[in-house]
This record gives sequence, structure tokens and C-alpha cells, in this order.
Amino acid sequence: MNATSQHTDRTSRPPGSLSRILPALALALTASAWNGAASAQGEAARTVPSRILPVPDSVSPALQKLIGQPPSLPPAIPKTPEEWKALVNRPPPPDFAQRFAEFCDKFGVAVAPQVFGGVRCYVVTPRVVKAGNRGRLLVGLHHGGWVGAAGESGLTEAVVIAGLIGYKVIAVDYRLLPDHPFPAAMDDAMAVWREVSKLARPENIGVFGSSVGGSMVLSLVQRAKREGLPLPGAVMSGSPWSDLSKTGDSYYTNDGVDGDLAYDGFWEAVAKLYADGRDLKDPLVSPVYGDFHGFPPTYLVTGTRDLLLSCTVRVQQRLLQAGVPTELEVEEGQSHMSYLVAATMDAPEGAELYSHIARFFDERLGR
Repeated sequence: MNATSQHTDRTSRPPGSLSRILPALALALTASAWNGAASAQGEAARTVPSRILPVPDSVSPALQKLIGQPPSLPPAIPKTPEEWKALVNRPPPPDFAQRFAEFCDKFGVAVAPQVFGGVRCYVVTPRVVKAGNRGRLLVGLHHGGWVGAAGESGLTEAVVIAGLIGYKVIAVDYRLLPDHPFPAAMDDAMAVWREVSKLARPENIGVFGSSVGGSMVLSLVQRAKREGLPLPGAVMSGSPWSDLSKTGDSYYTNDGVDGDLAYDGFWEAVAKLYADGRDLKDPLVSPVYGDFHGFPPTYLVTGTRDLLLSCTVRVQQRLLQAGVPTELEVEEGQSHMSYLVAATMDAPEGAELYSHIARFFDERLGR
């Protein structure tokens, strides 16, 4: 029946015919969807034409400037252990100490080295610890892909969080590649957690990190569960590298879109170096495959241009399947960890994000 005859016969349709047509129509649509899905599965991939990605006008001018910067290029892949060591141990810029002091002053924090559980850490204390946070504590695991951000250079997010949300932070300076593959960094994080969880009630302690730090946060909780240790009261995991294998839609859809991160080449080599012969989908190195039951409330952050968008979304899916209270914030136009850079350069999106994280910890941690 064509469209014209449908219109002409509408007034003469026998009673009850509509109840027969609608199920038939639904069945036809369902069959069409099945056929479309089968067709899509039969095709190996979709070719996307090259196109220009404009800087979105839906973000602040400061963030537009950040998004419009040329993409960051990864280092060349080292060919020998000595070249890896030279990359990891490259000296900071000559003016680093002055710039770091100015950065700490900007956010109103003091930094002091201290050892916890035999592991070097830094205690980052804001000038003003909010009254409600005096019995609380945060533990931070830094970014850097296990090949960077050692020492004070790894304190960027710890300083921002301590300064913006008024918590004392213990930042873990865990061991790095190439001399210390898995499980060295996680052993350090767990040694600190064992000691710090005795300094305050565990439900009063939050754990946070971004990128590999965000992944290690998830692994810390999974390992604490296995070892029968107390769990933190709440977790913030930003753009976690939760799957070291190239699994997940955004590894492909945001390849070349993320201005700060690409998998093929350097970071794939880092993943294999860290895993040290383990399968990249081993839950011990890629926590998205681990057990999320019994997790504390978790706050996840990513961006629409983040290469690890799927790594973050898949973690949220696993948390929801396990019945864990979860919040996911997806930042407009942002690449991997752009929210942290936005906070350091005074883009309003950065301060707004960390205000949401402050609210999350305030609501979820004990007092």
C-alpha cells in the first residue's frame, strides 16, 4: 500500500486494523535493524573522509587557545635500555625550581618531601585547609606514562587539587621505567596506602590520579580488595589508561583528533615495556578487565577529543554493572588531560571541573 492509498483509506479502515498494523510495523523495523546490524558487522571498517576540525566556539576563549595549539609529538622510540634511561632521566629545565615555586605560590600550597612505607612522597598542604577537611586526606598518583613526571615535576595535579579544593595531599613518587616495570609502581603505591590508611580513617581518605595515575588508582582499589586491606572512601580517576591494549572505539575515532596523545608507536612501546611480558589485557596491568564489585564511589573525567575516552567510558560501564555510585564528566572539546592544563592556565573550565571534584569528595568522604 502506497502513501496515497493509506491516506485515502484511513476513514474506511475496519475496526481493530490499527492494532494489527502497529505490531507488523514494529516487526518490520526490528527486522530492518537486524539486517543493518548484520551488514555493519560484515564490513571490516568504515572509511572516514579527511576533514578539518574547527576549534569549538562552545568553550571559553582560554580553552579555545589551548585546543588550537599544534599537536604534541611523542618522543622517538628508544632502541636500547640506555636510551630509555636517558629519556626518563632527562634533566628538568634550568629554571624549573623557580617556576615550580611560583606555581606553588599561585595555588597557595607548601610542598615537603616525606617517606611513607619506604617510598618517597611529597606532602602538599594548602595555606588554608577547609574546616570540614581537617580530618580528611587525599593520596595522589601522578601522570607521566611511567616514563616521566618524577619528583616535583609530577606534582602538578596534587598542587592544583590541594590549592583549589583545600585538602592535604600525599603525592606518591613511585618508581619508573625502564628499570622498574610492573609491578614496581603499584608496589610503591600499595606500600604508601598501607601506611597512610593508618593515619586517618580509611573512609576519610580519597585517592586520585589522571592518565596512568588514574589507571593506578583503579588498580590500587582492586589490589587492596584482594589483599584484604581497607578501601578509600572515594576515588577520582581522570582519563585513566585502563586498557593498555588498543581496545576501545576512541583509540580509532580520536586518533589524530587528540592533540596530546597517540597510541601507535611510542605509547604502545611504553605499554609493552611496563607490562614486562604480560598480556596487555591482564587485569593486573589493564584494570578495566578487573573486578569492580565493592568499589568506593568513583568520579571519572574525560573529554570529547580524548584518545582514552573509551577507556574511561568502559570503566564507568563496569562500575555501573557492579552497582557502584559513579559520576562521569566529559569535557567539551578537550584532549587527554586538557582539564588539568586548563586549570593551570586559568581557563574557567578547569576551575569548574575541580569544583565538581571538591563537591564529590565533600559528599562522599567521611568526617
